[in-house]
Amino acid sequence: MNKPMTSSAFDIADFETARDGTPLRHPRRPKARYRPVTALKHFRELLKDKENTVEVFKIYDALPSGQFIPRVRALTLSPHGEALRASEPFLPPILDDHDALRQLPEGSVAHAYCDFMEREGLSAAGLVEESEKAQRPTYDDLIQWFGYRQRDTHDLMHVLTGYGRDALGEQCVLLFTHGQSPSQGHLLLGYAGSLHLKKLVKSKAPVMKAVRQAHRTGRACPPLVELSIRELLGKDLQQARAELNIPEPDIYRECHRVWREEGIDPYDLLAPRKTPEMAAA
Repeated sequence: MNKPMTSSAFDIADFETARDGTPLRHPRRPKARYRPVTALKHFRELLKDKENTVEVFKIYDALPSGQFIPRVRALTLSPHGEALRASEPFLPPILDDHDALRQLPEGSVAHAYCDFMEREGLSAAGLVEESEKAQRPTYDDLIQWFGYRQRDTHDLMHVLTGYGRDALGEQCVLLFTHGQSPSQGHLLLGYAGSLHLKKLVKSKAPVMKAVRQAHRTGRACPPLVELSIRELLGKDLQQARAELNIPEPDIYRECHRVWREEGIDPYDLLAPRKTPEMAAA
């Protein structure tokens, strides 16, 4: 189980800096408080409007993980972390430069990423804008760089795992993320959200098996936040999945197959069910 953030973890962080003088934790950064009741309140608001991503960020803020600062420290104060900060100080400009990404080989992660983002009408800058709606203060410290990096690799996770932006796909990516970076916020959103989905949509689709598979995949995959994203984008997609221990999301796809057989649109689960003949058309 994830432990709530303790003040001692932050106290130690107050005295640590990178070689360029950037503090691990800025002295003015408030110390995280574990507020499960507040998290549940924001989760209920999110259920009313799943597109309200501001509530997602508020849930994460209310459920800080005791493992977070040690993860930030281990990466950012290492030579590898220093190199990443120098070569990839901020990911959105890299991820949104589709002209440059399209220069990489066909079949690469970069091409798959561009295809996904263009098809879905998304951008890395758009995710930044959504997160800024939460109006959280920012600080010039290593925690901020790490947190941005976790946020900005979200859509790349969709591409690497094969999970779509449908309701189940998002739950799967949340639990993949928990496997990568454990936090009770991801657990709440992933499992409670999946149970809510099963309650709303009566079906034989193996929803919980699908999200558990995603959770296992996240645990087996090296944390993306620690990888060179530039190098990853240049790799062949199938090669990258093999190197990262990411299998085919077969149970997720089975859910889609069952839903369609039952006349349910996986991308609009609450729409009126179609007859089997219409679903097959």
